[in-house]
Amino acid sequence: MSTQDAPGAARTGMAHSAGALAGLKVIDLSRVLGGPYCTMILSDHGAEVIKVEPPQGDETRDWGPPFDDGDASYFLGVNRNKKSVALDLGRPEGRAVLLRLLEDADVLVENFKTGTMERWGLGYEADLAPRFPRLVHCRVSGFGADGPLGGLPGYDAILQAMTGLMSVNGDPSTGPLRLGTAIVDMATGLYAATGVLMALQERARSGRGQFVDMTLHDSGMALLHPQAANYFLDGRRPVPTGNPHPNLVPYGKYTTRSGDIFIASGNNGQFRKLCAVLGREDMAADPRFADNAARMRNRAALDAALDAAFAATDAEDIAVRLMAAGVPAGPVLPIDAVTASAHAAHREMIVNLDGFRAIGTPIKLSRTPGGARARPPRFAEHAAEILRAHGYTDDDLAQLAAEGVLHVKRRV
Repeated sequence: MSTQDAPGAARTGMAHSAGALAGLKVIDLSRVLGGPYCTMILSDHGAEVIKVEPPQGDETRDWGPPFDDGDASYFLGVNRNKKSVALDLGRPEGRAVLLRLLEDADVLVENFKTGTMERWGLGYEADLAPRFPRLVHCRVSGFGADGPLGGLPGYDAILQAMTGLMSVNGDPSTGPLRLGTAIVDMATGLYAATGVLMALQERARSGRGQFVDMTLHDSGMALLHPQAANYFLDGRRPVPTGNPHPNLVPYGKYTTRSGDIFIASGNNGQFRKLCAVLGREDMAADPRFADNAARMRNRAALDAALDAAFAATDAEDIAVRLMAAGVPAGPVLPIDAVTASAHAAHREMIVNLDGFRAIGTPIKLSRTPGGARARPPRFAEHAAEILRAHGYTDDDLAQLAAEGVLHVKRRV
């Protein structure tokens, strides 16, 4: 899979500038999702990201089907724009190569089990900071290095369970339910990118890097709004409510003749507009529904009335009419419809690079717009290019390969 476009190929969702982070160099030792999601965000906006994979490769290359020429969609979805080299960091010679890569790097991202980098003589405080004082070192881990759960591994679904997210997802019939996306991993990647950029901003003043300690545990807990806020105020344990909101009514899914629609009415004005568009002004005048507190008390009666009012409408038509009137509403769409929508195309939210398709960057900058730059790399695709740029000769590359330090094929 080439990293270059064929002449005249359709390119959408592509970067239109060098990017806000042009000139930033990131060494990415991370695998799976949280770390790679972070570094993809940075790469979309111009950072050079060198993905250092273990000899067996990032395991998500195998997380399929579907596959493209041996690489799973799971890997392809979060590793665009990066360059790949494969090193055995368990060997001193491999770590020596890594140290050379770090000589002019700005950021190091890794998600090894806590203590691994320290055992390798690559701990931030003792080893990296003295040698590379401007380096920002971001570690993504399950629980951090210390505390009652310190050092234990973390996985998205497990942290959804342990941080309370599952306990408020689903409904009384399902009980706690895992969210359909890897929300904790992805949130950790987002928070990690934010933390890295904060550290770089501070470095511009102090001239010093720092350690960014990101955990799935903390990121999962940070997503507990408004349930945690409700609990802190009234002391009642939040329960899964399904589609309805714990604080607002009407807020949920209703069925039309052509599909489902979701309504998120947040105030009395929106509720009155909703009733007007539906031709049910009588509901707005009903004292049972006079304000949100009353609607909360009479949720079942209001939902029944709305179910009846929506039954004969068309989902997309009524949603557009409601939005135009100022009522938050939208049809409940499947992934294939979302990715084919005219608005997604207009917003360049679908990357299309010579047949490689992915979700585009949601961060839209006016002067330095980001986006996709290159396809996800094949395993060790850029090994020679990367190492030659860091002073290695062809003889050096041959020796590293012969010693089992540099890998150009995945180790089974």
